[in-house]
Amino acid sequence: MSTATPVPPVPPVPPAPVGPPTLDLGKSGRTPFGRLVTVEWRKMVDTRSGIWLLAITGGLLALVAGLVVLVVGLNDGSVTAGGLTEIFTFPVSILVPVFGILVVTSEWSQRNALTTFTLEPHRLRVMGAKLVAVSALAVATILLAFVLGALTNLLCAAVTGNPLVWELDGSQLLWTVIAQLAFFAMGYALACLLLNTPGAIALFYVVALVLPLVVWGPLYFIFDWAKDVLPWIDINTALTPLMAGTDFAGDAVVVETINYLQAGWTIVLWVGIPVTLGLWRISRAEVK
Repeated sequence: MSTATPVPPVPPVPPAPVGPPTLDLGKSGRTPFGRLVTVEWRKMVDTRSGIWLLAITGGLLALVAGLVVLVVGLNDGSVTAGGLTEIFTFPVSILVPVFGILVVTSEWSQRNALTTFTLEPHRLRVMGAKLVAVSALAVATILLAFVLGALTNLLCAAVTGNPLVWELDGSQLLWTVIAQLAFFAMGYALACLLLNTPGAIALFYVVALVLPLVVWGPLYFIFDWAKDVLPWIDINTALTPLMAGTDFAGDAVVVETINYLQAGWTIVLWVGIPVTLGLWRISRAEVK
């Protein structure tokens, strides 16, 4: 008589974990940083709003070039490379930093933060990728402005018959690039601090455009104390001597150590402090 083969007991199934699923990403399983930068770049330029903003910026730069050539040609005047640099970098510093705001705030206003930080839980890596993408776009638009400025200089010389003037100093060129990057970084920093698109855009334009034209300008020309105070609180006033060799009123100045200190402090004030507080807030904010 045969005996039945004993069946081993089946181990109990552990209970399912309670709560939302988590994504276990070790160091080797992290999303490559280059891929994060590529994704953030596409978020800026591969959208309807991004395409329109780039198109408007390019059209404005082309319009500025045409107006400069027309005015110089009609008046038979001359234009310098330094003046053209200031003319062409102004639209870039005012319009394109909005990309740095949108790439941060869109995650929270459109409720994409949950998806983004689930695929890449390390929030500061994502924010670093956004900053790299914004900086790359800033450099690209600054180079475009320089190229259009050089072409406009050639056209002006051809129209008027005047000799070309390439008097742009290397130090001034470097500080022009630094100033443009500072404006992009300021937009990014204010966006990190507020995490709100309308609020960040409004605050950026108040600091970068409205206050210098409406408040700081009159104070600078009316009160003597403003000439000593404003370079410590306004990034435009602090960077102008380093970019153009002149003060806020257009008078020539000798750049000294104090000018570098003022420029550094205003960058810390409008970029360093907001971005530090903003990243601290993002790293602890509840993602919904």
